Amino acid sequence: MATAKRALKPSVASDNPIPSSSPAFGTPVHPIPPRTTVPIRPPVFRPAAAPTTVLPIVLPPATLRPLAFRTFTKKHNLTLTSSALQALATFIGRHCGSGWREEGLAEKVLEEVAKAWKKCTTQVIVEGDGDTLKSILKTLEGSMTGGRITPGSGLSRQTSFNFSGDADRQESPGLGSRPNLDTHNSFGISGLEVQEKDEDEEILKDPREWMKIIGAFDQPKLEYNVSKKHFDKSTVKPTLFPPPTRKTDLFRQRYHIVHQRILRNETFQAPTFSAARSATLNRTGSVSTSQTNSITPIANLLGRSGSTHLLLGMLTISPTGALSLSDLTGTIALDLQHAQQIPADGSYFAPGMIVLVDGSYEEDHGNPAAGSSSSLGGTGGIGGTIGGKFIGFSVGHPPCERRSITLGGDTEAEKNNISGPAFGWTDFLGVGSERATGAKMSRIATNTLSPTSAHNIVIASDLHLDVPSTLSALRTLLRTYTPDPAEVDPIYPLAIILMGNFSSRATLAGVRGAGSIEYKEHFDALASVLSEFPQLLAHTSLVFVPGDHDAWPSAFSAGASTPLPRKPVPTLFTSRIKRAVAEANREIWGTGKAKGKEGEVIWTSNPSRLTWFGVKGEMAILRDDLVGRLRRNAIRFGKPGDADDDEMPDATMQAAGHEGMDTDPDLRPVPTSHNTSTNIIPDELDPDVSIARAITRTILSQGYLSPFPLSVRPLHWDYGHAMGLYPLPSVLVLADSEAPAFVVKFCGCAVLNPGSIVESGGRGRREGRARWVEFDIGKGVGVVRVEE
Repeated sequence: MATAKRALKPSVASDNPIPSSSPAFGTPVHPIPPRTTVPIRPPVFRPAAAPTTVLPIVLPPATLRPLAFRTFTKKHNLTLTSSALQALATFIGRHCGSGWREEGLAEKVLEEVAKAWKKCTTQVIVEGDGDTLKSILKTLEGSMTGGRITPGSGLSRQTSFNFSGDADRQESPGLGSRPNLDTHNSFGISGLEVQEKDEDEEILKDPREWMKIIGAFDQPKLEYNVSKKHFDKSTVKPTLFPPPTRKTDLFRQRYHIVHQRILRNETFQAPTFSAARSATLNRTGSVSTSQTNSITPIANLLGRSGSTHLLLGMLTISPTGALSLSDLTGTIALDLQHAQQIPADGSYFAPGMIVLVDGSYEEDHGNPAAGSSSSLGGTGGIGGTIGGKFIGFSVGHPPCERRSITLGGDTEAEKNNISGPAFGWTDFLGVGSERATGAKMSRIATNTLSPTSAHNIVIASDLHLDVPSTLSALRTLLRTYTPDPAEVDPIYPLAIILMGNFSSRATLAGVRGAGSIEYKEHFDALASVLSEFPQLLAHTSLVFVPGDHDAWPSAFSAGASTPLPRKPVPTLFTSRIKRAVAEANREIWGTGKAKGKEGEVIWTSNPSRLTWFGVKGEMAILRDDLVGRLRRNAIRFGKPGDADDDEMPDATMQAAGHEGMDTDPDLRPVPTSHNTSTNIIPDELDPDVSIARAITRTILSQGYLSPFPLSVRPLHWDYGHAMGLYPLPSVLVLADSEAPAFVVKFCGCAVLNPGSIVESGGRGRREGRARWVEFDIGKGVGVVRVEE
């Protein structure tokens, strides 16, 4: 074998250059050198790496919150609910383990979830209770190995820190280098500044497409969490037949919202050590600047007889008929014989309102039965009426809070302060939060609303269809906003809000001439009047808000106060009006309607909300006779001149009750006073102006549309949140036939009262003229219109 191998070796034969073809002999080397070839090595077999085992951990949601906030909110403009944060924390702790922070695994998972959410839905609120987030996490779970997303799984593999695209860049940023903020891709700055254009912006050029009507029964129910100091979405579906505990929750929520609003007021916040020290060392300043006010719970009055306190509670009537003050800890009898209201004759105080009372507590030692109604017996205790009485020196409403402060502050620094007390990330109406969509909606509003054109919302009230003069006044209103056909670019109102009562008498209550047939005929007559203006119907939105005399609640209330909120007028009576609007659209636009331009008719509840451009503007609409109800239940105080100088209220309550108020010039014969240190003298103001100021200050300070006991104004317990005014709306419509027509602005909120559409005589007015209110959403200005 060795010999054979040696024989196969090539050798050189110089005497015979011809190679031999026999393998048994030594074959000489070919005269041409052969090509050098590289031997092909067989592939080395390597066993597949075993998947990395991830040890699950329990990841608290609070630990994941900063990273989730930066990914979802700062980069993708999404709002993360507590349930969604809990689901993400459980998912990351189970699949990423202890490397969620050090290896950056959690950040990649959150990035993929945020992008998948934006592809699946257009909602800005990420909820963990729905099926969308569960399906996203389930899909992502099958694409992960060892806590990492598997490449080629079809998911996006971009991280939150994407530094690509700049060819002129000299160095790539590291952990310690600062990213180039000029590029839109660095740190998700495109999502933060909302630089990219939405497809809807190019399509929806009509401002009416950005308007939305939210009924009271469709408004989301939020509950204030005292321990966490934020609003939680109620997990219980509201119903018209709730358990009795919801009645207690109705008033408890009102108190919590007012209480937390007061504690954020600067006069109720304790200063820091440096602030108190600077106030003491400053000789030019007042020493009182370092003093703050504190609210004393009623239960803490026990054993403190003769001391002065500031109480916050609800005015109630005790079973004995005496006036009392109640909070969450107890009830105390009130003695307001020498008390003064703040401001003097500038607001209403009635049972059911939450007020601030400054005074002194006097314990009744000689009457052991004074606290017999207490749950603890003796002289009283927590949860019951304590003994003695509270002598009030001054009574005032809680200080009002502007909408800009509630949703983020007036200045840019306050809006960017995520640790502040504002609720900018809370979606109160289901149209998005201020911090998530406010910048984008402001940009859309600027591009959509022309600064030179009027964008009006027209409001008329008390449309009594059974009165002939009402239809004549309605024709005057519609004729005013119908442009000349010769105009090149006509301007139509964005919406025309027509409010009840649509009958001067209670419908279906057994009153002669007010049955269902007559009620249907009245709306048919209204449809005939609307059909005379097809151009207007095809370019605007008609909104109908019912009153107490409308069907169906008036059938059993006979015109008395019906429970609020109440549902729209039944479709049984409104079919002819819908047909008139559809015919107008067909006549003007034909079969091929342009999206966003055809007219529409909306039947909504009382009260209801109208929003434009998301959170850019909000209008709260209520049809109720508030002035008459306030006058019947108001508490009478002594005249300001009867009080001594020593018993005048402190500067805090005066400032809270005397904030500047702008009034419609047509309703005031004298200039509006903006002085916050002097009381309003009733004799120097027109009575109509005084009424407008009083009702405006009362409702906005209470932050509630119906601050009355349920015996005075019934409410559906589970839908009481729809009556809240927190945060303050941009516009509040209080359609009250007993109050004069006015336009007042207080704390940044414009309050409108159109009065009756048919102006009545008296006080220099001409009877029979049409009257309504129009509000320009672009300029934020309202005006009372009166036409022949």
